[in-house]
Amino acid sequence: MKSIELFAGAGGLGLGLHDAGFRPVSVYEWDDYCVDTIKENQQRGMKAVKGWKVRHGDVRDVDFRSFEDKVVLVSGGPPCQPFSMGGKHAAYDDHRDMFPQAIRAVRQARPRAFIFENVKGLTRATFRNYFEYVRLQLSHPEIIKGEDESWQDHLSRLEQHHTSGSREGLNFRVATQLLNAANFGIPQKRERVFFVGIREDLGKAWHFPHETHSRESLLWDQVHGDYWDRHKVAKKDRPDIPAGARALGKDERPDEKPWCTVADALVDLPDPEKNRGNDPLVHNHRYQPGARSYPGHTGSALHEPAKTLKAGVHGVPGGENMLRRPDGSVRYFTVRESARLQTFPDNYVFHGSWTETMRQLGNAVPVDLAAVVGRSVASQIGA
Repeated sequence: MKSIELFAGAGGLGLGLHDAGFRPVSVYEWDDYCVDTIKENQQRGMKAVKGWKVRHGDVRDVDFRSFEDKVVLVSGGPPCQPFSMGGKHAAYDDHRDMFPQAIRAVRQARPRAFIFENVKGLTRATFRNYFEYVRLQLSHPEIIKGEDESWQDHLSRLEQHHTSGSREGLNFRVATQLLNAANFGIPQKRERVFFVGIREDLGKAWHFPHETHSRESLLWDQVHGDYWDRHKVAKKDRPDIPAGARALGKDERPDEKPWCTVADALVDLPDPEKNRGNDPLVHNHRYQPGARSYPGHTGSALHEPAKTLKAGVHGVPGGENMLRRPDGSVRYFTVRESARLQTFPDNYVFHGSWTETMRQLGNAVPVDLAAVVGRSVASQIGA
């Protein structure tokens, strides 16, 4: 199924959608290092990205009308800095907000569906009106903002159109949901908001995939010892289980699969601290010194899903990108370990310095989460 990928970044969303059966006819990304990462993997013969036609530049300069009715999906992660919890929260006053370009691509290409994702910060109460504004624009992309019209007046006009019952022109049935990647088997507590739209004239009903993994199931495995046995942790070295968690042992095992932990994700990787060089058998697995723990920055526990990996505004935020061992010691995740936490395949390499590659990973969509959403959409719109 043909698609367009916007704001591709290092390729996380695109790789997941490839697994779901989508093949982009054009891929857009402006960041030099991200483009280098994709092109390096193409040169290495990485099957999923080999056929991507990467356009290095600003999507604001692209006319998408040449793709009209020729692609089934438009996807992407519009730059999230305007809504990031760690950013300046400028939102609609921020020139980096690329949602207007995503909406324009949908309007001009007229796909059967779209998939866009963004950071949890977009769901903050502060941005509630703007969140609704984005959703209504995606629902009715042909109701265009006037040159001198404020976004608030445009929102009012969209609301009036939406409640009028008029369905002429291009319209989409849009669903939005905040998904926690850990609840879908990704070894990271990463919350992202997804916007999924199916073109209304297709007459298709759709809902987000149901969660498949849970914290309760992980605790059940830990209470009963299955988890520790799997990781060969001696009984004397197993951490104390909180009373609330121990109570799970009296109940039946939850239906969901257990959350995947950092230990699950890294189980077969060599310890980079013992081998300070870059392991020739494992790409991007070099030890990075200098990690330290301080209040609010304590790293990700080995036997839980990782905290959300973050890109950071001024370098790498160490607290979110560190491993915390059971003895309390910490070290930075290597690039390969971070890629595992984002479910990138091991033969996918990242271009740039440690700080730069970690920024790419901090901005990425977990590959397996993208695949879950993509397969669900594909099942409804596939030809």
